[in-house]
Amino acid sequence: MGEGNFNWSNEVLTRLISQAGLIALKLVLIIVLFFIIRALGKKLIGSAFEKYQKKNTVNAGRIRTLEKLSINVFSYALIFFTVVTALSNLGVSVTSIIAGAGVVGLAIGFGAQGLVSDVVTGFFVLLEKQIDVDDYVTVGGLDGVVEEVGLRTTQIRGFDGTLHFIPNREITTVSNHSRGNMRAMVDIGISYDDDIDRALSVIQEVCDKVSAEDSSFKDGPNVIGVQSLGASEIVLRVIGKTENGMQWAGERTLRKRLKEALDVNGIEIPYPHQVYMEKKADI
Repeated sequence: MGEGNFNWSNEVLTRLISQAGLIALKLVLIIVLFFIIRALGKKLIGSAFEKYQKKNTVNAGRIRTLEKLSINVFSYALIFFTVVTALSNLGVSVTSIIAGAGVVGLAIGFGAQGLVSDVVTGFFVLLEKQIDVDDYVTVGGLDGVVEEVGLRTTQIRGFDGTLHFIPNREITTVSNHSRGNMRAMVDIGISYDDDIDRALSVIQEVCDKVSAEDSSFKDGPNVIGVQSLGASEIVLRVIGKTENGMQWAGERTLRKRLKEALDVNGIEIPYPHQVYMEKKADI
């Protein structure tokens, strides 16, 4: 009797080990398939958007935005399907979980209003094309270049290299600096002793040369006249319009060329300085 029970126990144990091994093998296979399908899916989505961009004159940033969003949605759906498949192999009733998801989701919804707001706001940001990948924007008080626009967060890379994750519900105002030509503006001071008209003429000559040589300028640059009267200088202003993103380079070029031209023509650029006078000894 005892030997029979022992054999029966061994048989049950062997069966349990066999079933556990089979379940573990299935789970490993599911995980492997998850990574394979995710890699193939990302590659197919990338290829599809690349072909679409070649056939259509669509903004490259817009294409990258939609591509990353599609990859995110695909990944979320694949994760959900993988989890459901794994639970089914573990003997968990997925049908009852899905049936109760509505009630649980309603309960969670009251505590996840911020998440819902993120998704809704992100949807309208994408729908209205407010920002695209590679756009230079100001969002939530932060300046930078957009790296990714998702349904929950927007990623902006600051000019110091910091990557900012901004919840979409905090995007109340968007300043997009990458739509259309940008303004290049340079203020330069001259001495009160210099001839203003002569200085304006010299500066305009420089502007004309820069306009002819630098194709990034789409309008101007031109000197518009006296901007202000400072404590020790007369400030003259130069304004032009450049290709998007080229305004800073245009301003640097103007400053260099203007300084060189004013030096050649003997026009002084005032700067703060002190004069020390030697005290003469009493005779």
